[in-house]
Amino acid sequence: MNATTYTARAHTNIALIKYWGKKDEELILPMNNSLSLTLDRFYTETSVTFDEQLKDDLFLLDGSRENGNKVSKFLDIVRKKAEINIKAKVISQNHVPSTAGLASSASAYAALALAASKAAGLSLDKKELSRLARRGSGSACRSIYGGLVEWQEGTDDQTSFAYPIEMPNNFEITMVTLVINADYKKISSRAGMKRVVETSPYYPAWVQTAAKDLKNIKQAIVERDFETFGEIAEENAMKMHALNMSAHPHFNYLEPNSIKAMQIVEKLRLEGVSCYYTLDAGPNVKVICLKRDVKVIADTLSDSFGQEKVLVAGPGPAAHLI
Repeated sequence: MNATTYTARAHTNIALIKYWGKKDEELILPMNNSLSLTLDRFYTETSVTFDEQLKDDLFLLDGSRENGNKVSKFLDIVRKKAEINIKAKVISQNHVPSTAGLASSASAYAALALAASKAAGLSLDKKELSRLARRGSGSACRSIYGGLVEWQEGTDDQTSFAYPIEMPNNFEITMVTLVINADYKKISSRAGMKRVVETSPYYPAWVQTAAKDLKNIKQAIVERDFETFGEIAEENAMKMHALNMSAHPHFNYLEPNSIKAMQIVEKLRLEGVSCYYTLDAGPNVKVICLKRDVKVIADTLSDSFGQEKVLVAGPGPAAHLI
């Protein structure tokens, strides 16, 4: 096998209807469908080379050699599909803060799935790539696509994958991201959702209401009803964080400045600006808005937190080779 290098870029996605809990830890099958927006501002670039001269897999992240156990486990899935037994060199560059609730694992494994499968000699379609990316990080299956994306929970490896949702014309959704804290999280998403599923008395209600939220937000997209769209996304995020506080032992990703930013968004809304917040497993606040309102939202947040903390992102593209 020729040692050919392939490089892929994949963008992060932010869930509007959250994935928070697995029914199968090994296959990473979620408890409910989810819906996300892929963003143009944040992405990961990953190069993969399968090289017969290597004795072990080598993983470099942002220029530093990292423990590659998780990456090697993912590469084993690729090797099995390609029927090869060759070690690989993986070089990855994150253009998004890692493990801070900005979906860096989604872009990382989507890029790795595309680059590694091509380097291994596979030619996978988008559905197959989505299924593969899911095995590294659940939300990565959505970063195979651009724009609005739904992840179908499925019942097994074959039926759990993501697919794009058509975005109506003139429905110019944008996100203003406020980076409250870009440090590593004390509780990973994987550990947090596992604890919630096992201990929160409210988890069954979450699964039921998430299905309802998904149905209603998709209807809002069809009708181009941004206010309903934003309200559902905001409430869904708060229900997810409420689950964390109801787990045993309880935990919380929010920080004082997260609450402050949420209150600013609520105040802007009272003043007539259509904007809604969402947060993933981290303290950073993402403000969902229309393109026309970006400046007033970004300026208001910059006044309180500093311009360097405020990042604007629009709908991003699908994962692709570069």
